[in-house]
Amino acid sequence: MAEESNGKNGGGQKDAPAAGQNGSGNGVGLLSRVRTKVAVGVKEDLQTLKADMPAKVKEQVEIVKDPTKTQIYTSIFRHKHDDTPRNRALGVLSNVFLHLHPAKINRDAVRYSYTWGMGGITFYLFIVLTFTGVLLMYYYHPTKVQAFRDVLYLEHDVPFGKILRNMHRWAAHLMVIAVWLHMYRVFLTGSYKKPREFNWNVGVILLVLTLLLSFTGYLLPDDQLGFWAVTVGTNMARATPLLGHEGPFGHQLGMTPYNDIRFGLLGGSIVDANALLRSYIWHCIGIPIVASIFMIVHFWRVRKDGGISGPAPVMLSSEVKEPKK
Repeated sequence: MAEESNGKNGGGQKDAPAAGQNGSGNGVGLLSRVRTKVAVGVKEDLQTLKADMPAKVKEQVEIVKDPTKTQIYTSIFRHKHDDTPRNRALGVLSNVFLHLHPAKINRDAVRYSYTWGMGGITFYLFIVLTFTGVLLMYYYHPTKVQAFRDVLYLEHDVPFGKILRNMHRWAAHLMVIAVWLHMYRVFLTGSYKKPREFNWNVGVILLVLTLLLSFTGYLLPDDQLGFWAVTVGTNMARATPLLGHEGPFGHQLGMTPYNDIRFGLLGGSIVDANALLRSYIWHCIGIPIVASIFMIVHFWRVRKDGGISGPAPVMLSSEVKEPKK
């Protein structure tokens, strides 16, 4: 019995390696099949890519030639640019930037000889002033000790600092001139009349805000010119009706040198550090925000009032049809 059991055990020990060899053979066969399939798949993909490559290259070339047919473009601009009145109107009305303008305008109303382009020039100068002003803020401290030193440092040590400051200064002067010319043109052409009375009043407010921007910026260099300009200007504010202690009805309303409009503008009774700080805040934050709101309303009303008011419609000589004989 012992010999039989030993024989059985011995037989079992001899069968184990054979089973291992069969498992190894199956693993090698499976691995070889996987490798074969992968190689065949890669070969097929390369052949497909080689066959599709000319078509894809041609498609990319067509996209470069006409980007308006790409999916990205059509997802932004939802309407075709077909030369039909309907699609042209939809292309304007469905665009976040273009919808500010009317779909149709009087071609004579956009002539530079008629509008002088002063409204657009004024807005462009405002953008220049905003950009250059933000850059100037990196080098300026609104304190009596640092303000004038920062201006000298900006002009003499900062790369392109002098041209940056002069761009801001001359753009401010030009903006005042452009606003005056714009309103002069509007008055000459009668564009303040019905139905544009409200927008004319908005434009008057923007003119006042432009002058206040220029005035508050005068004190920021903290030099003699700015000091005396603000001194004279705020002394004039003492005579403001109702709000100045020297103005009409100011005394009756209890106005004194320490609570009137001049005191509020300067933050005190003299032009000192408080006046410099208040001018800085009004010039860089307060007035630009208010002016931006009124500009948005102004542009919106131009759109809602039927666009730019133009001259009476005229016909070009090429459009005049000769009567049939």
